[in-house]
Amino acid sequence: MYKAKERYTKLSSGRTQFLDMAVECSELTLPYLIQRDDSFKGKRTLLQPWQSVGAKAVVTLAAKLMLATLPPQTSFFKLQVRDDKLGETLDPQMRTELDLSFSKIERLIMDFIAASNDRVVVHQALKHLIVGGNALIFMGKEGLKAYPLSRYVVNRDGNGNVIEIITKELISRKVLGIAKPPEEQGPNSNYLGPDEDDAEVYTCVKMDENSGSWRWHQEVDNMILEGSQSTAPKKASPWLVLRFNTVDGEDYGRGRVEEFIGDLRSLNGLSQALVEGASVASKVIFLVSPSSTTKPQTLAKAGNGAIIQGRPEDVGVVQVGKTADFSTAAQMSQSIEKRILEAFLVMNVRNAERVTAEEVRLTQLELEQSLGGLFSLLTVEFLVPYLNRTMLILQRSNQIPRLPKDVVRPKIVAGINSLGRGQDNEALTRFLATIAQTLGPEAMLKFVNPTEAVSRLAAAQGIDVLNLIKTPQQLEQEKQMMMQQQAQQELVKQTGQIAGTPLMDPSKNPELANQASAVAQGMLEGASPTPPQE
Repeated sequence: MYKAKERYTKLSSGRTQFLDMAVECSELTLPYLIQRDDSFKGKRTLLQPWQSVGAKAVVTLAAKLMLATLPPQTSFFKLQVRDDKLGETLDPQMRTELDLSFSKIERLIMDFIAASNDRVVVHQALKHLIVGGNALIFMGKEGLKAYPLSRYVVNRDGNGNVIEIITKELISRKVLGIAKPPEEQGPNSNYLGPDEDDAEVYTCVKMDENSGSWRWHQEVDNMILEGSQSTAPKKASPWLVLRFNTVDGEDYGRGRVEEFIGDLRSLNGLSQALVEGASVASKVIFLVSPSSTTKPQTLAKAGNGAIIQGRPEDVGVVQVGKTADFSTAAQMSQSIEKRILEAFLVMNVRNAERVTAEEVRLTQLELEQSLGGLFSLLTVEFLVPYLNRTMLILQRSNQIPRLPKDVVRPKIVAGINSLGRGQDNEALTRFLATIAQTLGPEAMLKFVNPTEAVSRLAAAQGIDVLNLIKTPQQLEQEKQMMMQQQAQQELVKQTGQIAGTPLMDPSKNPELANQASAVAQGMLEGASPTPPQE
């Protein structure tokens, strides 16, 4: 059986090509993100790219993915009862009460996430996914922790499921309370004591097929750290191995930057040539003819507007004469920059005097639609395990009740599902607008059910309609109350008209006036009126 250090070294050979590509992609976008030697401590000068388009593209796409996967002030999931269980295990009339309870649980979970540092770590992991294609998140008791590709290795089975993870960290021996091994403390070693040395800590995570759960421990100097063993259920593992794009048979993913590495290389080379060429072209050098009576010192010391002796043909200026070449390179760099920004969903509004809001909205919708494939993998590998682990933590701490898994099922409403709702909203809005414009508002009221249209619009925009939209029963009750009020107002009006006639004059016929008042009062109270007696 391999020890953690030996196993890490063996699995590192399969990671080399992915790490080399990730480092190159990082050098062209965000050089600090992924580095080859993560054990180096001290001052290091990172090579900066000649352009910042790559950095802007990565940061913009990471922000868009962050808003799509973990939207602020909105729940990215929904707890709902399985439809096949309604009528069998649960009474269908209880669904409204269950939805109210589920909404409270959803708010508790979102408040827990908002109070933690999860969004910060997730945003950092998304940048690693875009640049390097891989990231590892550990959901510990003190919050989330992200591992770059240079500090972990992974092993998958034929179906792409993770079966083994090994991470490598450098932790001070003073913190661990472990001294350096005796074989490394010889007279020829540079060991200065436990306070000035770091230990390589390996965390070995494996899937136990017998128990169906994850098990992990930590090793230092080929020895297991005391108290480092732990387990987790298969569906609620704290270790989230994320990939941006998958390739069958590969243990690691491919990043978005790798797909456009050619354009980034070309843009970086053109930017360097343009910057260096512009620096040369901006340098001003005067040439003085050797046979001229004008001395170079006289020309150099002459101030602005000074008058000196000499001939203009004896003095010349060095010119590069590469204007046409520079313009060609500049046009090429602008074309490449446009392709890169479009690939990373950076919205460039058309440069014009009048750009309508509809044009901007359609451009943004077109960019979001190209994220469909990216959202799918993030939903499967990140949102679902992240939600399962968060719910398990809150249930163990008794902050939320335990939910029966065979009855209640969480549904992700962010990511690709949110994009689908946006398309439904667009189609439904166009459909209603077409009916109103072609057939008129009267036809729309005649053929379209307003309650159903409002409910579908709310669902397409991800709005909870509970206690927001009136139910058909409430609308019927309000209709009946309005009819009763109109009937009462009509009776009062008729009574006033009868009272104004000479027949109802109290001075002329007091008996009939009393009877008419009694009849009107009985009608208002819902009682059957007594006919007047002669």
